[in-house]
Amino acid sequence: MDNEKMIKAYCLKTKEKNVPMHDAVITKTARGGYMAGGHDGKGNKMAAILSEAKALKAIEDGVAKKGF
Repeated sequence: MDNEKMIKAYCLKTKEKNVPMHDAVITKTARGGYMAGGHDGKGNKMAAILSEAKALKAIEDGVAKKGF
């Protein structure tokens, strides 16, 4: 998969920034925002809050799955 298109997030466990998120699933929050959940490829869970444009673009590009 293309690393440039992948969702990048901060990994709390390893304290790394801009880590590509694997197996991302986009969900909608109760207030209508978008959130991505996945892992960093080493088993550490990750989450990121996204804008509507970035979330829909990630689903369209096939980088993330739609979970709502």
